[in-house]
Amino acid sequence: MYIPAVLNLLHISLWPFSGLEDINSGSDANAYDPNKLAALSPYHDRAQVPGVSANLPTDCTVDQVVLLHRHGSRGPEDEHRYIQKLVDVLGNSSQTIHKAHLPPALQFLKHGYQSDLVPQQLTIMGRQQLFDHGVEFALQYPTLSTDVVLSSSTQRVVDSSHYFGHGFFGGNADKVKFLTVDDLDVPVNWITPWKSCPKQSEKEGHAAVSAWANKYVPPITQRLNKLLPDVGLSVDDTRGALYACPYDLAAHNESPWCGVFHHHELRSLEYEYDLLLDRISGYMSRNDPGPLLGSVYLNKLIERFTNATEDAERLYLEFGHDTSILLVLSAMGLNKDAAPLPVGHIRHHRKFRTSEQTPFAARMVWEKFTCKKS
Repeated sequence: MYIPAVLNLLHISLWPFSGLEDINSGSDANAYDPNKLAALSPYHDRAQVPGVSANLPTDCTVDQVVLLHRHGSRGPEDEHRYIQKLVDVLGNSSQTIHKAHLPPALQFLKHGYQSDLVPQQLTIMGRQQLFDHGVEFALQYPTLSTDVVLSSSTQRVVDSSHYFGHGFFGGNADKVKFLTVDDLDVPVNWITPWKSCPKQSEKEGHAAVSAWANKYVPPITQRLNKLLPDVGLSVDDTRGALYACPYDLAAHNESPWCGVFHHHELRSLEYEYDLLLDRISGYMSRNDPGPLLGSVYLNKLIERFTNATEDAERLYLEFGHDTSILLVLSAMGLNKDAAPLPVGHIRHHRKFRTSEQTPFAARMVWEKFTCKKS
């Protein structure tokens, strides 16, 4: 197994980073990058890693492939209550907004803003991402196949595995067994190992998010209230508008809210999710469980690549969450920053960056291959 050639297929940042970015720095232009919305970014290929080729030498043959795929774009989780509260506040102020002189970026509010986001459900964009990835994977590995697909038991992940399967297997998808981790007879599964750790908590991550939001959101709220006089947006309303940007994109491939915010404001939103996930599945949780939980997957990977059980398959198609992938990166130390991410300001140059590592529909692909001469 030629490790450098494997790693270039991952959504990971490998460059050494240093430096800090203050929350008030950066361009104030309203142009935004949809690929810089942390783990809520739509799928995109990560930037090429310098010195690492994406293609194998011509004398090499892929013998075995293991895929760990994140589910596609979905609706909001806890953020839904913020978005819905924003909708209610704007609706109650509709007459005031209709009479107001609004800048171009906010003109859409004169026609009202409604949200049809379905919490946690795979969106039409997510379905397309997974189907397309299934087709791409079949074209990339035309000689490999399997009769089993495994996913977490969460419905959006189950749905993702089926849409991928229809793209990969085509008309033969109905002949494939689609299983979930609940069907496994193992004490700890490698896709959602955290579910076997009752003491693991997300409290530290959410505490960091609250502290950061209390710092970066109030100035945005003040700015918006100047543009929307007499509406009286609260900090929570502003958070709803911020969350509406990536989640509207996830559902409809566009959002009027993304153009409302300045570049550095959306970078602050990106940092919010990195703070959260670094504490849930990275390196900043109490007792550092991320690498430990990620080792469950790595042990399974080694077992398969070495054929330790003498029944290894040539192809494994498995589906999970952003945390599923981040735990593996944590176990390998691939996205660990030299110093913990601070809560008081953005560390712009950092290795832990979910925009590049786990956007919606992220893929971690492992290859085992042999070469004649290379």
